[in-house]
Amino acid sequence: MNKKIPLIILYLATIPVANWMISNVGTQYFPGGPHTIPVGFGYNAPSGVLMIGIAMFLRDIVQNVYGRKATLVAIAVGVLLSYAVNPAVATASAIAFACGELADFLVYTKLRDKTLVGAVISSGVIGGFIDSFIFLQIAFGSTMYWQGQVIGKTEMALLGGLLIWISNDLSKRLPAFKS
Repeated sequence: MNKKIPLIILYLATIPVANWMISNVGTQYFPGGPHTIPVGFGYNAPSGVLMIGIAMFLRDIVQNVYGRKATLVAIAVGVLLSYAVNPAVATASAIAFACGELADFLVYTKLRDKTLVGAVISSGVIGGFIDSFIFLQIAFGSTMYWQGQVIGKTEMALLGGLLIWISNDLSKRLPAFKS
């Protein structure tokens, strides 16, 4: 089996897991509202927020491994997966995911040759911001949790940038970590 296949499976798995979490993990404060988790600074966000932040980081890695065309196909498959898991938020999730991931794709593509760590962080923050506002407005008719959404996705973008930085640093220092 191709060693690259698990990466794309991992990326695609984050999407239905995030949609499932919104209806099943955390506290639901009002009927029909999302299940939420604390993300820091006194804010809560729909519980899929961290998983979508991870998806945006993994999307960057998928692009490095598979290239632009395959990444756009993976984004399209991710949009379709959004419909399969949580029909209650499927439209909002699919539209927000597509817009956020495409923004992530464009920013990452523009920056990655200049600064890989900066590309991962910038694309994750911008994609997360767009995804958050679109999702909340369509799914719940409100941007009530926008601060928590942005905080959670920014935390994941920063973590992704840190992991890339550590990986690059290790590959320079230790020959065993070179690809």
